[in-house]
Amino acid sequence: MNDNYITCQDELGSINISEDVIHSLVRTAVSEVEGVAALANTAGGELAELLGLKTVTKGVKVQLDDNQAVVDVIISVCYGSNILKVAKEVQEKVTGLIQNTTGFERPQVNVHVSGLSFEKDK
Repeated sequence: MNDNYITCQDELGSINISEDVIHSLVRTAVSEVEGVAALANTAGGELAELLGLKTVTKGVKVQLDDNQAVVDVIISVCYGSNILKVAKEVQEKVTGLIQNTTGFERPQVNVHVSGLSFEKDK
């Protein structure tokens, strides 16, 4: 379990949202996009290391930067899908779900396409 929290402070006190909650929201949003094969398995991946991802996150990194949520998502896309269209839809779904459930305005969502998934012949 991740013990990091994103904290929203105001005059009434603070609200703490676990990064695990944001990870779950991102995984849910990504699963709803047609053309996404999977969240990338980040174990040992160079892109994941560059982004500072751990294997626990499985293709998702969340951080708070100046009261703005910043999300990095690494996906693989199904062969034959329009990669740009799929990535933009992932951005829109993740952005909308984070805004609607947490109240964060305009989260920054970076989508990294790490590969293609080819369906195997049966």
